[in-house]
Amino acid sequence: MLKIENLSAGYGKVQVLHGISLDVAKGSLVTLIGSNGAGKTTTLRALSGMIAPTGGRIMLAGTDIAGMASHDIARLGLAHSPEGRRVFGTLSVADNLLLGSFTRLTGARPRGDVGRDLDRMYALFPRLSERRAQFAGTLSGGEQQMLAMARALMLGPEVLLLDEPSMGLAPKLVEDVFATIALLRQNQVTMLLVEQFAAAALEVADIGYVLENGRITAHGPAAALKTDPAVRAAYLGAAH
Repeated sequence: MLKIENLSAGYGKVQVLHGISLDVAKGSLVTLIGSNGAGKTTTLRALSGMIAPTGGRIMLAGTDIAGMASHDIARLGLAHSPEGRRVFGTLSVADNLLLGSFTRLTGARPRGDVGRDLDRMYALFPRLSERRAQFAGTLSGGEQQMLAMARALMLGPEVLLLDEPSMGLAPKLVEDVFATIALLRQNQVTMLLVEQFAAAALEVADIGYVLENGRITAHGPAAALKTDPAVRAAYLGAAH
């Protein structure tokens, strides 16, 4: 579904990614783990058109989207739930969700019934249903994260990109977020999850990739990476 081949990207003269490759099969959950500054967020920004790659290919369902504008990539079905949530604070929860389906409402991406999917989001995230008329900027951090994920799902995506969904959340809320991600996986939503909380990410993922200094240094089944001595020492800690 999503295939990245020798992707390079960066900011100005600073190259962050050095020819990384990874695959996200349809219906799978793939996680990209690594320390701060490894290039995880840069990877997702290059995939969704927020920055232009300097090399390589990004194949989404057989179409090379490398270098395309973000709105065109969204029309093809790549949804991005960004780091820091980035909800529209002065709009209601309901309006934030409808904005996620903008390309569907305009006919640029015909994809099922928007009203039905809105009801599905309220069922999946009951707190959002309770707060549908509330300004998004007044929600708690955990509620904003739920909203950011639900907004991305309203695209009806082929692939959902999740960037650091646990960032800044209390431990109980982190558990709630990963429980939701596990539920989406059960429903065969195709996802690429970028996450610094490696233990939780590997727990829910099918496949894992380790990114170090802009290069993939290990990959394989998530269960195998959890027991890999080098991965355990670098990312999981003694408790895991």
